[in-house]
Amino acid sequence: MIEELLPDPVVAVEAYGTDERDDAGLYSVDAGHAGLYPEEAGHAGLYPEEAALVAHAVPKRRREFTLVRACARRAMEKLGVPPQPLLPGERGAPRWPAGLTGSMTHCDGYCAAALVRAADLASLGIDAEPHGPLPEGVLESVSLPGERVRLRELAGQHPAVHWDRLLFSAKESVYKAWFPLTGKWLDFSEADIAIHVDPEGAPGGTLRAELLVPGPLVGGVRRGAFEGRWTVQDGLVATSVTVPHA
Repeated sequence: MIEELLPDPVVAVEAYGTDERDDAGLYSVDAGHAGLYPEEAGHAGLYPEEAALVAHAVPKRRREFTLVRACARRAMEKLGVPPQPLLPGERGAPRWPAGLTGSMTHCDGYCAAALVRAADLASLGIDAEPHGPLPEGVLESVSLPGERVRLRELAGQHPAVHWDRLLFSAKESVYKAWFPLTGKWLDFSEADIAIHVDPEGAPGGTLRAELLVPGPLVGGVRRGAFEGRWTVQDGLVATSVTVPHA
């Protein structure tokens, strides 16, 4: 799923399954991307320094933490980088090996990692969420008035999509692409996201985030907007944002 949203240089590894790792239904994706096989997921482990971070976490949190790192290490291998610990840095962002940039996401029944050589992309962000409505009151706290107007228009045209959840996911992807370039927090109110629907095919399309604060300098050029893609599949909504060098 997530690989459909990303350009060719990116290696995406994803896994589907239940909360119980032994029952995970994981599969291999194609076209230059990679997936985990069930036997690999069942034996996926953590480095000691990673295990220490979740030693007191609930089992569900440990499983998600472990499996998403297994996805990331498979992506490293595909890029010719030896597997190694993935530890959180500032504000919990993953500290990727030198020469790589990437993003990870997980929710109930799904996790994914996307990595790329830093020479090929300046930054990227991915996010996946259950395809259901946000809890009451959350939309108002994560969206701008203009965004809510556009969501109502989209809901009238495509009522099967939970547009509030899609916007939330898009905001998450924007932040994940923003933070490695700036090292700064980006509030939900500081990016105005417009969502566009592909005229054909499964529910999906593009998104554009206008940054309402000074954007990052990339290649000496200040970026005022990020571009991305979205899809709804298999009970999930997924979004991606990629920031090219030029």
